[in-house]
Amino acid sequence: MQIVVAGQGYVGLPLAVRAAEVGHRVVGYDVDPHRVQQLTAGQSYVEDVASSRLRAVLDSGVYSATADAAALAGFDIAVITVPTPLRDGVPDLTYIESCARTLGEHLRPGATVVLESTTYPGATEELLLPILEKASGLKGGVDFLAGFSPERIAPGNKRWSFDGTPKLVSGIDATSLDVIKSFYDGIFQTTVPVSGTKVAELAKLLENTFRFVNISMVNEMAMLAASLGVNIWEAIDAAATKPFGFTRFTPGPGVGGHCLPVDPLFLSWKVQQELGVPFRFVELAADVNRHMPDYVVRRLVEALDKRGMPVSGSRILLLGLTYKYNATDLRNSPSARVAELLIDLGADVRGAEPNIPDGDDSKLNVPRVDATPDEVRAADAVVLLMDHPRFDLPMIEKCATYVLDCRNRLSGVNVEIL
Repeated sequence: MQIVVAGQGYVGLPLAVRAAEVGHRVVGYDVDPHRVQQLTAGQSYVEDVASSRLRAVLDSGVYSATADAAALAGFDIAVITVPTPLRDGVPDLTYIESCARTLGEHLRPGATVVLESTTYPGATEELLLPILEKASGLKGGVDFLAGFSPERIAPGNKRWSFDGTPKLVSGIDATSLDVIKSFYDGIFQTTVPVSGTKVAELAKLLENTFRFVNISMVNEMAMLAASLGVNIWEAIDAAATKPFGFTRFTPGPGVGGHCLPVDPLFLSWKVQQELGVPFRFVELAADVNRHMPDYVVRRLVEALDKRGMPVSGSRILLLGLTYKYNATDLRNSPSARVAELLIDLGADVRGAEPNIPDGDDSKLNVPRVDATPDEVRAADAVVLLMDHPRFDLPMIEKCATYVLDCRNRLSGVNVEIL
């Protein structure tokens, strides 16, 4: 089939390449000309898509990247994978709206449009469908098909691959569901159909809200445990020996990425808008996680005070600036807030992030250094924010004067855990 994947980022590019590999003719559409230029040159900027895979589908002619909307004409299935960020706590759906208008202009009878971008329950039928109908002059469920299938991308996850993660699928009607399921059956090992788009939309928000709330709970417990003089990490290990009724979550400097700090607030916003009541769990969890960088900085200031050193003028080395382990993504990373707070206090802050390629320093908000023995020794304090495998942890233990370890990976008299 002729497939369009609109949005060639962390979600869209893996889908586009995989669809091409299984035999579809795929157009990867993106409004960013620089991104299209990179893709056309066979340069992948997504960690889960090797450049060799991208070049293979380019060379075989089954995949092409474009910023020209005219290239979308004639598609059988179009998948929308554009961003849905929050702006001051309100979902910004302008990317979906713009993409839907563009696809609607090229929509023909019998074609299918699938939304993968995370949004609120009801958005597929209440937002996407009317735009497609207005732009095309066609009727959803009569002239064309549509549905929602939430992305479940986990960058860097070695256990659950892109195509090995079960895929939720839904449609605006039974025919839409059949076509959408058939399409994804050829890409994913397992598809899970649900009764309607609202169920699929809510399921996606439920997945991330579950993680978001539990991370906030263990973060708050870590703060309380430290004040009580209890090792939270040992307590977590002990609780995890229970074979039922407990799921392991660990504390850290905060949450980040394109999903976790964003998606639960979509549901909170929708509930407030439609029902006029707050989603208290999400709002409390957001407050706890939002202030974790403040807690990290407060712990660091207290540790320096005990050593007779003011934070102002102290040389601080931050290790690991991405939002998750072994990732290359800085979006919404709590490290940015930690650095900002320390700089505001007058600290000399430097950052080591081996997962960001050379030349991408503009993405970092602190001067970049390598985590060498000399750099570690020169720091008055080292903060391990993300324990990437490329860090030499035994060297850090040996060379650092003081370490605030936010990941419980280090030990020694000079190490304090979060």
